[in-house]
Amino acid sequence: MELFQYPYMQRALIGALIIGLAAPALGIYLVQRRLALIGDGVGHVALTGVGAGLLLNRSPVLVAVLVATLGAVTIELVRARGRTSGDLALALLFYGGIAGGVMLVGLSDATSASLNAYLFGSLTTISPQDLTTIAVLGAAIGITMLTLRPALFAVCHDEEYAKVSGLPVRALNLLLAVATAVTVTIAMRAVGVLLISALMVVPVATAQQVTRGFRSTMTAAMALGLFAAGAGVWVAATADTAPGASVVLLAIASFLVVAVAAAAWRVLRRRATPTAAPSPEPHEVVLR
Repeated sequence: MELFQYPYMQRALIGALIIGLAAPALGIYLVQRRLALIGDGVGHVALTGVGAGLLLNRSPVLVAVLVATLGAVTIELVRARGRTSGDLALALLFYGGIAGGVMLVGLSDATSASLNAYLFGSLTTISPQDLTTIAVLGAAIGITMLTLRPALFAVCHDEEYAKVSGLPVRALNLLLAVATAVTVTIAMRAVGVLLISALMVVPVATAQQVTRGFRSTMTAAMALGLFAAGAGVWVAATADTAPGASVVLLAIASFLVVAVAAAAWRVLRRRATPTAAPSPEPHEVVLR
């Protein structure tokens, strides 16, 4: 624990905890809409923003926020108008984003180490300004997802019913797209654009093993994300491993443990529940 006496480790821990709360709070809506992999697509678009920021000598995080938001909103508008399917929209995000990012980074004077910091995360290099950005945007994401939970759940569960109920479906869908872009970009420094989708999805999948209601699943997912983020930073500091990979591997390990425990509990309950004895068959009556 001596490492956490240093300011850079304190910033790393606080940043990871904020992202550990915000990512599952958004991720539960993406899982509900069966868009669990959209974080990867937006992450690739964010990489284009990072390349543009490095090329123009601007803040890569802020430029990535703008580019990822524009890309996510564009894809959502295309999807909503029915001109392409959700899978094709994600494919456009994946391939266009990664190609643009690689090209722009190649044109800039950035080193491979700078690129790796955004691809795989670099918590220990978070500056006070970065932490302020993460705290403000993370708090905005968390508060928005909690405050608009009933409306967002209705839209993700059944868009047609939400429209009939008078909810602004398009605005809420655009809000989710923007929130996804913001969450991905602020999490780049923690787990990297290649791993952020796992932090948005895995805690939700873990919570679904033991909870039933939407509210309880959301609460449990945020708690699991908080645990994975905090424990992952501790493991990284103790074992000298990559923080982003440590956070994601702990989240996956939690999923495996909970899934096995839940399955074992169901088997034990099934065995403990007495089965009703089969009713005796009526005696055959022989007519003479």
